[in-house]
Amino acid sequence: MLGGLVASALILFLATDSWLVALAFVLGAGVLLGGVVLLDRMRAEPQADGLAAPDWSVTVAAIERSGEAIAITDRANRMVCANSQFLDNFGISAAPPALPFEREALEAVTLLARNAWRDGSAALDKVIAPDETEWQISAERSGRGDDHLIWRLRAIPQARGADLGALDLSGPFGKMLSRAGIETAITTADGVIRAVSSGFAERAAGDERGTLVGQDFVSFLRSDERDRIYFAREGRGGTPQTLVDVPLVDPAHRVTPAGPDEATSLMLLIDSGVGIGSGWEGASQAGVAQLDALLAQLPLGLAMTDRDGRFLFANEAFLRSVGRETQGLPAFPTDLVVREDKAALSDAVRRHGRGPSTSGDVAVRLLSSPEEPVSLGLAGVRGLGEAAVLLSLADTSQETQLRRQVAQATKMQAVGQLAGGVAHDFNNVLTAIIGTCDLMLLRHIPGDSDYDDIQQIRANSNRAAALTRQLLAFSRQQTLRPEIIQLPDVVSEVSPLIKRLLGEKIAYYVQHDRNLGPVRADPQQLEQVIMNLAVNARDAIQSRGDGKGRISLFTRALQARQVVQLGSEVLPPADYTVLIVQDTGGGIPPHVLPKLFEPFFTTKEQGKGTGLGLSTAYGIVKQSGGFIFADNITDKEGRPTGARFTVYLPVHRGEMPKKREAAPLASSDWSAGGKVLLVEDEDMVRTVAERALARAGYTVTACANGEDGLAAIAEPGAAFDIVVSDVVMPGMDGPAMVRAIRAKLPKMPVLFMSGYAEEQLRRDIDIPDMHFIAKPFSVAAIGDKVGAVLLQARAEQGAGA
Repeated sequence: MLGGLVASALILFLATDSWLVALAFVLGAGVLLGGVVLLDRMRAEPQADGLAAPDWSVTVAAIERSGEAIAITDRANRMVCANSQFLDNFGISAAPPALPFEREALEAVTLLARNAWRDGSAALDKVIAPDETEWQISAERSGRGDDHLIWRLRAIPQARGADLGALDLSGPFGKMLSRAGIETAITTADGVIRAVSSGFAERAAGDERGTLVGQDFVSFLRSDERDRIYFAREGRGGTPQTLVDVPLVDPAHRVTPAGPDEATSLMLLIDSGVGIGSGWEGASQAGVAQLDALLAQLPLGLAMTDRDGRFLFANEAFLRSVGRETQGLPAFPTDLVVREDKAALSDAVRRHGRGPSTSGDVAVRLLSSPEEPVSLGLAGVRGLGEAAVLLSLADTSQETQLRRQVAQATKMQAVGQLAGGVAHDFNNVLTAIIGTCDLMLLRHIPGDSDYDDIQQIRANSNRAAALTRQLLAFSRQQTLRPEIIQLPDVVSEVSPLIKRLLGEKIAYYVQHDRNLGPVRADPQQLEQVIMNLAVNARDAIQSRGDGKGRISLFTRALQARQVVQLGSEVLPPADYTVLIVQDTGGGIPPHVLPKLFEPFFTTKEQGKGTGLGLSTAYGIVKQSGGFIFADNITDKEGRPTGARFTVYLPVHRGEMPKKREAAPLASSDWSAGGKVLLVEDEDMVRTVAERALARAGYTVTACANGEDGLAAIAEPGAAFDIVVSDVVMPGMDGPAMVRAIRAKLPKMPVLFMSGYAEEQLRRDIDIPDMHFIAKPFSVAAIGDKVGAVLLQARAEQGAGA
């Protein structure tokens, strides 16, 4: 352009031959060209300014991130824009580096800003805010002219299982719950507020910055006639609240975070229709970690699923309740229940997850304990992200164990009552059979054709009588002769017989503890217990192929404080002498353990066991006031290597009585002519007893019931020397008849016949100077017993005279 101007001026000079005209042309053209350039610049500058002006709304949308507070400042440290999380935590007036921190933290952030302007970027790993929230801060220079700083602030999440006492309701945790419709407060045991969330303060007092510390928690709440809870400030126009009281207790030490003397609770006020889930998209990482720690400490089992029924979270109590402590959480709740309950549970989860906000429960059987149905609570979750259903399950392992023990004890008691009644009726039948055999043997001599057959009948009857005694032992209705004994003495008496039964392949080992206390028990019956346990142990070892093994018998002294340490729900605290019998037979199958002491239950082959051995031992121990338990001995890998039976007998306190001397048996040839009143409702037993006593020389008057017995006593001239009566009879029973007789004849000797235990009858009857003979008895036994009672009565009458 300049060259063209010069050439034009030269041509004009040559044409006019005048330098003045050429100069004027050049000056005019220059002015005109300068104006054009100036006008062009004036039009271009506004257009450039318009292109450079940033659209900050787009920037704000771009920096909206969950879990990160972002702000942008210019060189004058003025706020240009910030995302919602920055504004929620610091406010609109806090432009970095002028954050609401303490002096030391503020100086560190200011130094960070200077380094970022100088180096282009800078960062701080940890800065502690006044509310003790820890922040990670970074700043980066940006923009066309590097004239802006982009600030990024991340809250450092607390570790899982953080101290519940450090919950900061005024921080992001409380704000996150408030946005979800859950207001929180921490109160003392007296209901005095210690801390509240900002949302609670705003709804209760109208000021989100209010602390409300020291005020009564319930003063901010009201309830209507339907017991629905509202904030008092909002009235019935507000949303009904669900109040949940969560004690802040350390499960490991059972003390509150505030100290052992001040109990605190976390009060949750949940808006109607809101549940608890775990998909909180907008929650800060610190808040989620604290809520995770809170749920983990609750004693109630809680788990959450999404809308498709997939597990999102489960606390330790829930995993413990479903038996998944080690395996972890499966994908779906239906993976926890038996096949028959999968459809019902899946339908319930889907219904609560996709329908209106409701709650309910469903009975299911868990894979970990399919025999015990449990109630699984379900509640629809609304307002907390993707979480859809809250599952709740109480940890009832201890209750289940106690319930099983009670059910087992009830079943054993019912079976015992049945066994006792059956044994009593059997005793009546066996009394007639044995007595008839005795009478027949009196008419036959060895060598007769019928003598051996009668003996065979009598032997089988005695064997049946032994079985009935075992039934009575199980039902704790047998006749015991308890003595004050030392357990090692009983073991020493029975050990030689045990060694002969075990054979050469099975080793027998005995070890006694020192300072064993004496026990009160029937030594013969206790020997039977030891024998039964030893025989069962021998059979278990012999069933393992080579038949080699070891049976160990220990006696131990157990003090009351040690019993308390055992934590048993069945064994009461007391001093015990313990008998332990264990073997190396491979252990007891788990499904057999609950049925082990039931009568007629046996795992042996047909014909090799009656199933009454352990039930007899159980009855003898219980009737002696003791306890018997069975369990397995396991190796390091948890595999059973043998069975162990433990018998606890309470230590006897008091003087050691002298050993009871056996009462001399009287001869059956007591003076003939003695008159006996025999009362028995069973015809066959009455016939046998009448014939046995008549053969012994007595004059017998037989009656079928108590009323007939009283009528016989009341007849003129009747003078009986003794009353022999059954106990249980229809109408008037034996004790009622004897009391009526004793009212007229106080010195009348009485002999009761019964298949029940003597001690039990003495407790129930409570008649002085009564005698007892157990059924079944032989012909000779009843004659000798009647003679002994009459001799004792004559001796007492002579001494009284």
